[in-house]
Amino acid sequence: MRGSFIVFEGCEGSGKSTQIRLLAERLESMGYSVVTTREPGGTPAGSAIRQILLSPETGALDPMTELLLFLSARRELVKNVVVPALEKGEIVLCDRFSDSTMAYQGYGRGLDKKFVSDLNSTVLEGLKPDRVVVLDLPVEEGLGRANGRMMGEGRGEARFEDEDIEFHKRVRDGFLKIAAAEPDRIKVVDAASAIGEVSANVFKAIEDSIPAL
Repeated sequence: MRGSFIVFEGCEGSGKSTQIRLLAERLESMGYSVVTTREPGGTPAGSAIRQILLSPETGALDPMTELLLFLSARRELVKNVVVPALEKGEIVLCDRFSDSTMAYQGYGRGLDKKFVSDLNSTVLEGLKPDRVVVLDLPVEEGLGRANGRMMGEGRGEARFEDEDIEFHKRVRDGFLKIAAAEPDRIKVVDAASAIGEVSANVFKAIEDSIPAL
């Protein structure tokens, strides 16, 4: 039996890590085998690429360079983590995936969207998430949360948080447009609510995408 591939998307500070943890705990309590991972990352190569992409020390990257680095990390994750887990019948929860690339590099950076989509398709070889949850909240609130997190944990992932507000508004607009175009696959959940309420709504959004035990 094939497993289920569930992806969490959203702008900075939307609470993806927290909601993935809560969902993983709930699914495991129900008897499912769950794999959690993230993009970029999840493999040795992906983790090295993550450091390049998210560290403020990297500075500005050409948008095409940035795109290709994300896709390289994704290819490694798909081949070495996601597909093997799905073939074993496990549920894979991933923090970001291909829709982030369209939102950030397509809408945010302004790269040609068809080009971004075609490259994603080549890398993924037909793989698509069974369900995508977009955790949505106003950009200003998300950045406030992200900045608070960085004060506590350091600035190792600050390169995107440091972009101007208009960039983040384009990214949010991108996520909402992507979701509107595929309402059966992508569910938008209000991330401005209390954590417990968000968690309950996330489960409702993914419940019909998990396999029966």
